[in-house]
Amino acid sequence: MSWVISSSLLAALRDRRQRLARLVPFPVLLWAGDRPSRNFPANPLPFRASSHFLYFVGAPLAGAVVHLAEGRLTLFLDEPPPESELWHGPTLSREAIAAQIGAEAAFPLEKLADWSAEAATIPVQSVTARQHQAAILGRSLPGARDLAGRDRALAEAVVQLRLAHDEAAIAEIRQAVAVTVAAHQVGMAATPQAATEAVVRAAMESVILAHQMTPAYPSIVTIQGEVLHNEAYHHPLRAGDLLLVDVGAETPGGWAADVTRTWPVSGRFSPTQRSLYDVVLAAHDACIAAIAPGVEYREIHLLGARAIAAGLVDLGILRGDPDSLVEQDAHALFFPHGIGHLLGLDVHDMEDLGDLAGYAPGRQRSDCFGLGFLRCDRPLQAGMVVTIEPGFYQVPALLQSPVTREKYASLVNWDRLADFADVRGIRIEDDVWVTPSGPEVLTAALPTEAAALEALGDRRT
Repeated sequence: MSWVISSSLLAALRDRRQRLARLVPFPVLLWAGDRPSRNFPANPLPFRASSHFLYFVGAPLAGAVVHLAEGRLTLFLDEPPPESELWHGPTLSREAIAAQIGAEAAFPLEKLADWSAEAATIPVQSVTARQHQAAILGRSLPGARDLAGRDRALAEAVVQLRLAHDEAAIAEIRQAVAVTVAAHQVGMAATPQAATEAVVRAAMESVILAHQMTPAYPSIVTIQGEVLHNEAYHHPLRAGDLLLVDVGAETPGGWAADVTRTWPVSGRFSPTQRSLYDVVLAAHDACIAAIAPGVEYREIHLLGARAIAAGLVDLGILRGDPDSLVEQDAHALFFPHGIGHLLGLDVHDMEDLGDLAGYAPGRQRSDCFGLGFLRCDRPLQAGMVVTIEPGFYQVPALLQSPVTREKYASLVNWDRLADFADVRGIRIEDDVWVTPSGPEVLTAALPTEAAALEALGDRRT
C-alpha cells in the first residue's frame, strides 16, 4: 500500500462527504478509474485515480467505485486474483481498505448495479471505466463538459466544494510545494554541468521521485521557451541561452504544485534578457499584490497584460498607451496565454469539467485573442489557490506572420524587437493561496528576482 490516511485526513474526508450530502439530495457513484496498459496487458502505465474520487476517498484505488449517500461511504472493489500476490506482494483485503478510508461497508463490483438507482456521477477519463459507468447506470454518458440533470448538479456541487481548499488540502499542497522548490534548486545547481535539457530535467525529477511523489504534469525544461508546453529535452545548453523550467510535484494523494522559473545557463542575464525579465517580474509582482477575496481574476489578468504592455513600451518594442495596446490585443503577441489557473488536486484544477469550475455561472470565454486562453474568470474567494504566471515569448508563428506584421505595423517597432533576439521565452510562475487578509505565496522560498537567480549562479560555480 503506497498511501496512508492519517486521522486528520480521515476527518477531513468525512467532512467533505457530509458537505456534499448537504448540497445533493441524491446518491452519488464515483469511479476511481482503471490502470491502462502500454502495448500489452501485463505492462500497465502508472495509475492515477480520478481527482473527484480522491477528493472524497483519499486513496488511489484502481478499479474501485464508491457510493455516497447522506454522508455515508460504501466501497465496491474486487479482491485481486490469488496469483497477484506472486507478482505484486500481499495487499489489503477489501474490508481492510474500507476501514482505512472510513467506508461503512464493502462489496465486490458485481453488487454495484444494486446500488445504482437514481445515482449521479461524473464521467472519468478512462474509456473502459466510462463504459463501465454507462453499463451500471443504464444510460449513455457525455463528456464531462456536457453534463445535464443530476450529473450536472453533482458537478456544480463538487466545484463549489473544491474551489476553496480546506486545511488538509493546503497541507498537501504545501508538501508538493516544498518538494518542487527543492527540485528547482537542484535544477539550477545542475545547469552549469548539464550538456542538454534532459540532464536538468533528470536532476529535478529525481528529487520528486526521491520524495515518493510524481511530476504533476509533463515537465517543461527548455531553451525553446517560446514553445509554451515544450516536452523535448534534447537541445544542448549553451552560454547565452535562457532555460525556462516549468516543473511541479504531485503528492501521493494527488495534490499538485506548479512553478516556473527562467534562468540563464551561464549564470548571468545579458542586458536585453535582464530588461525583459524585469518586465515579466513587474507584471508577476503587481498581479500577486492585487490578489484578495472578491477581486475578479480576469482583472488580475488584465493588470498583468497592462504591466507587460507598459514595460514593452518603455523598452521601445511597443508604441502607444498601454491600456489601448491591451484593448487591441497587441500585448498578446508576446503574452498570448492567461495569467494562470486554479490549482489543487489537478495542476489545472477541475478542468476535466471544461470551464464549469474556472468560469463563474453565465460567463463564457472571450473570442478576443488576448482573453481567449484565460482559464479562470470568476471572483477570487478565500481558500482558493491560483497560479500567477505572466510571460514574454517570441513565437515565430505569431511574429513572422504577414497578417500580424500588417495588423500591428504601427504598434510594434520590429527593428527594436530585433535587438532582443536572445530572448525566446521567459515565464515566472508562483502558487498563491487567497486568504481573508490577502495573498500568501506558497512558493516564496524560491526567488524570482534576477539578482537572486544570478547569486544562485555564483554559488553553483
